Amino acid sequence: MSRAALKIVVAPDSFKGSCSAAAAAGALADGARSALGAACEVVEIPLADGGEGTLDALVSAWDGRVTSVPSSDALGRPRTGRVGFRGSGSGGGVDRTSAGRLAIIEAADANGLPWVSDQPLRALDADSYGVGLLILAALDAGVDEVLLCIGGSATSDGGAGMLRALGARLLDSFGDEVAPGARGLTDLARIDLADFDARARAVKWRIACDVDNPLIGSRGAAAVFGPQKGAGTAEVAEIDAGLERLAALLRAAGAAHSADLMNRPGLGAAGGLALGLVALCGAELVPGAELVSEVVGLREALASADLVLTGEGRFDAQSLDGKVVSSVVAAAAGRVPVVVIAGSVALSAAETRQAGVTAAFSIAQGPATLAELQEHCLELLAEAAAQITPVILREG
Repeated sequence: MSRAALKIVVAPDSFKGSCSAAAAAGALADGARSALGAACEVVEIPLADGGEGTLDALVSAWDGRVTSVPSSDALGRPRTGRVGFRGSGSGGGVDRTSAGRLAIIEAADANGLPWVSDQPLRALDADSYGVGLLILAALDAGVDEVLLCIGGSATSDGGAGMLRALGARLLDSFGDEVAPGARGLTDLARIDLADFDARARAVKWRIACDVDNPLIGSRGAAAVFGPQKGAGTAEVAEIDAGLERLAALLRAAGAAHSADLMNRPGLGAAGGLALGLVALCGAELVPGAELVSEVVGLREALASADLVLTGEGRFDAQSLDGKVVSSVVAAAAGRVPVVVIAGSVALSAAETRQAGVTAAFSIAQGPATLAELQEHCLELLAEAAAQITPVILREG
């Protein structure tokens, strides 16, 4: 093989708290180029799994546009969110130039953990109303399909706040509105859908998930992800019971797509955010990493590649279950060496190889704190790529 023919694809996820997927791809590419110079072609393909960075990856691949809209964070404070639209079009506000096109919404733009990091985590009070405001902006633009990307949320309310924004009334036994967040699910007795926005039922829905957990139970939204959002043992149990109640009352309210909600893979993502959209609107749950990989043409790019570099903040067992690394391994299909460069590596060499990954490396060059790794992430990624790429290609 001629060195002039070498092609390297860099296809990382974001490094949470450090850099975007696009910035990580740029750093890895710079490192590979510095080591190999004109001997290689480097192709940058930033990836995402339905969480942070998914909107940007899809809008870029689809030659779309992004517009800013009013929203609110998980604690109800005003913030500016974004809605993306596939295809051509321009203009600073949401308008009907995008009619007939697909809207892309990254739920974490409203209910993401970073926007409430200035406050103690409050799992019972975090609310998804702001996500509903983003959806309303998309519906106001006249789209006929919505792709909702739901990773990275601070909420565990089963999308109750989002449903309120879309016109549903969540009532207690006295007919009063329940409190926002998962806390209100404890008192939920009835759901009134008389004013639920009919447009939400008329559009096609796809919901990109970053996990395949069910709604409730030992692998459910509360048990697995609640502690990351500030839930203690008692709160996990309260949220789990509340999500089960919400699902039952959606069925009682006449939800047309409410069969087998408890066991559906992916419905536990983002604190059950998709529950109402699945039950009321027939939304389809799709693996986010696979969707992004398909849209950006990862498999096609790897068909002629000699090496693919991917990475994320932490490479562990979860990386192999519907995350970006697993989508890269699938696209490589055993034909292209896959190298992971991560902030930290929690898998053994044997586990790494068993997963279809050629090798995995940490960017840490010695003892370092998380804060130090985050601060110097880009330069460490470039240095790691420069050191590792020639070795892997030589051994391959």
